Amino acid sequence: MKRIALVTAALLCITTLLPGFSGPASAKSKPSPKKWQAQYIFNRKDSGIEKELSRMTLEEKVGQMIIAQIESRYSGSGDAASLLLQRLVQQGKVGGIMFMKGDAFSAAMMANNFQSLAMRPLLMSADMERGLAMRLSGATEFPPNMALAATGDPELAFAMAEAVADEARTTGIHQSYSPNVDLNINPANPVINTRSFGDNVPLAVTMSNAMIEGLQTSGIAATAKHFPGHGDVTVDSHLALPVLNADRQRLYAYELKPFQAAIEKGIVSIMTGHLAVPKLTGTMEPASVSKTIVTGLLRNELGFQGLIITDAMNMKALYNGNNVPEISVKAVQAGNDLLLFSPDPELAHAAIVRAVREGQIPQEQIDASVKRILRVKKWLRIDDQKLVDLNRVQNHISPDAHRKLAEEITSRSITVVKQDPRDLPLKNSGASGRLLNIILQDKSNPETGRQYAEELNRSFAASTARIDPKTDSLSYAGILSAAATADAVVISSYVQVFSGSGTLRLTGQQQEFIHTLIRSLPETRPIIFISFGTPYLIGTFPEIRTAICTYSSSRESETQAIRVLKGELKPQGRLPVSLYGVAP
Repeated sequence: MKRIALVTAALLCITTLLPGFSGPASAKSKPSPKKWQAQYIFNRKDSGIEKELSRMTLEEKVGQMIIAQIESRYSGSGDAASLLLQRLVQQGKVGGIMFMKGDAFSAAMMANNFQSLAMRPLLMSADMERGLAMRLSGATEFPPNMALAATGDPELAFAMAEAVADEARTTGIHQSYSPNVDLNINPANPVINTRSFGDNVPLAVTMSNAMIEGLQTSGIAATAKHFPGHGDVTVDSHLALPVLNADRQRLYAYELKPFQAAIEKGIVSIMTGHLAVPKLTGTMEPASVSKTIVTGLLRNELGFQGLIITDAMNMKALYNGNNVPEISVKAVQAGNDLLLFSPDPELAHAAIVRAVREGQIPQEQIDASVKRILRVKKWLRIDDQKLVDLNRVQNHISPDAHRKLAEEITSRSITVVKQDPRDLPLKNSGASGRLLNIILQDKSNPETGRQYAEELNRSFAASTARIDPKTDSLSYAGILSAAATADAVVISSYVQVFSGSGTLRLTGQQQEFIHTLIRSLPETRPIIFISFGTPYLIGTFPEIRTAICTYSSSRESETQAIRVLKGELKPQGRLPVSLYGVAP
């Protein structure tokens, strides 16, 4: 019944966004909020929370607002990072911990340790956009949002969220920094890309709201990010400050719609992004530390009642290596309730306490933030179940049902972007080995696609060549020669984003080689392009006649792609973005 209700709600969500629709959503009376919705959590009077707040010192209150981070790898009692965090927890200078890379059992063990040391329950969190496996080995690896959107099925998003929540709770985690509701309008976006549900507003809203409901009905706080929208930028905020050149009218017409829908849905938390919106603020100040955006737009105009959390405070769009006190105070002054991943949590704590005492931050604002934090912790019932059962971790962290769900999402997301009917399914080239598999990669890593190449060879007796940023002209010539004698060519791309900073980019030489390769082969020769990552790369090569996108380079994606080549899987996915971007 729950799944039927979800589909009905999803369809209503789509139709209410269509022009001229009038239906139940337009009725004057609204249903009473459910216990998992922000409208319920933050509107209840609770004398217990008021009493708790009155007992807290300023230092303890500010501590509740700071989320520290730790690698989830247990390395003994003498680990310096762990010892420092233990001291901060005992002193009440942090109110939560975000788990970074590691393994599930270590995370659960560390969660128990930190909770046992804390005066008040800690809010444990992780970035789980693609499931807990994004951070903790042993958990189930799910496809990215864009793959989910390609299935077009909100039931799958809901089921995935339930599974992720179950695994998170097993390890003592209470909050997920997902879903990502950024609308990826710009093909050159180097940081969002397949993390987005796409550029179609109704589809993105439907899928993200299903995920929000799945997480929060399962006892995990969901977090929509990156407010006010990180989808139309060309700079990675981990490396520099991106700029969103959108005015108020455009924001309300496009970027803000998934956030508005998430707020109406009852999301508990929203993350602010480190990106400038000069047409809204009149400055190049990052949105995450802008009072105009955090308090003015999100809190007051959109009426968000829940927790507002910054993106990681160590990102170079905000942090210059020497400005922890300044950015910490500005983040609180802007209206954030939680500060995530400070480069120095203790220094941030001291700076905020000092700012309150000097009158730069009103005490009433700190109290309002801490009330929201305590309400969420009470809703999550952390105090009632502080410690997790370590004996359950191994058997419950990635059950068969979750792995089968991940497989279903992956298989149903595979998208044939365009097709020459002569190319698929690919005919077996027998023992001659005349199928050429060209691995196109943006990093020089010989392990990339290795197992996939072995599996492809077992199915088609294929030979494999690699093209990475360091490939020389002699190697390019040899690959062209091999392609000329091959019966068919498969270009297997492991490029996650097309254009960007650092190492995540396709070089001009690599692009030119693909163009040259296609021109050099007869039209009757099958050439199949498979993107194990961004679909936008396909738009760069309009001469390609058959192209498949899996949105992910996981082993399951590789296996399902080979099934498509063999004709064992009929792809059902639909591209959730325009390959050339859209103009909202």
